[in-house]
Amino acid sequence: MRTELQADCYAGAWAHSAAERQLLDPGDLEAGLRAAAAIGDDRLQKQATGTVQPETWTHGSAAERVRWFRRGYDAGELDACDTFGAASL
Repeated sequence: MRTELQADCYAGAWAHSAAERQLLDPGDLEAGLRAAAAIGDDRLQKQATGTVQPETWTHGSAAERVRWFRRGYDAGELDACDTFGAASL
């Protein structure tokens, strides 16, 4: 799961770089955050089975995915994406 959240953070760092180079259209950041939330394991499980089982997650919750994407975007640095060194996700 930490690998997937790290990828979300890297995506946020890329979006930061793209925004600095004026490559994002209005609403792109919000669309990225919505996408990260939509594919959280909690939401996908709830939609598929009606229940949520955190012990089976492989990609992280919607909140975790958004938090790590936002962390990468806000920092704009890959060094901010150390999910393996983070005490909590």
